[in-house]
Amino acid sequence: MRIALRSGIAVAGFWLALGAALAQQNPMDNPSVVPPSSETPPVAGANSFSEAQARHLIESKGYTGVSALMNDRHGIWYGTASLGAARVHVYVDYKGNVSARQE
Repeated sequence: MRIALRSGIAVAGFWLALGAALAQQNPMDNPSVVPPSSETPPVAGANSFSEAQARHLIESKGYTGVSALMNDRHGIWYGTASLGAARVHVYVDYKGNVSARQE
């Protein structure tokens, strides 16, 4: 009975440790995981970023293959980029916030 109880505790401890490790893992490390939208929508405002600066902000968030960027009348830079294996629409607002939405 003692051996079975100790084994059960060891197994439960293993699953708790595994669950904690998986919970700490960044879902963006998995190339097949793409958020449906980012947590911060782009905010309209007078944009002072150049296209190169906006591209750098997007790439600093882990996006690759950034397309040519366009600046709309609301001061938001937008284009497309890859995040892992998925292609997404990316945006940079006047505050430098980078957001994305699935294509």
